[in-house]
Amino acid sequence: MSSQGSGQHRPDRAVLVIAAVLGLAAIAIAYSTMQQGGVAGYSPVGPKTVPYIIAGVLAILSVLTAIAGLRGDFPAREEQNFRPMLWIIGGLAVQMLTMKTIGFSISTGLLFAATAKGFGKGPLWMTIPIGIVFSFIVWFIFAKGLQLSLPAGPLERLF
Repeated sequence: MSSQGSGQHRPDRAVLVIAAVLGLAAIAIAYSTMQQGGVAGYSPVGPKTVPYIIAGVLAILSVLTAIAGLRGDFPAREEQNFRPMLWIIGGLAVQMLTMKTIGFSISTGLLFAATAKGFGKGPLWMTIPIGIVFSFIVWFIFAKGLQLSLPAGPLERLF
């Protein structure tokens, strides 16, 4: 973001925070990978290779983001609309809190409806049943077809 008229650029604090988070993630991944036990093998490429690559890429992105933030090269951001985010986060919270009691289909259907509302699609009276039907189909495929265990509620117990 630039100052008007002076030609000077101010550091973008939000971008610098993002750069710091990327750097911390790189450090955490590298440290966690170093603490893992080594796997003896004949090849230099092993289970630690990809985490180190990810940590390295995150470190590079952190440095580049910090440079861009210090230069003030980022374009002006649009005004943030928090209401859609709150709908989606609320839906996730409802799903996590109710999954074991009301089952996968109903809790995930509520998440579907909250996410749709967050994106401005359809009224809740319509998206909740649609979400429950889609979620039940997913539950049926995973629980019956693949024999995987997903939380069952009253709807799932009918089948």
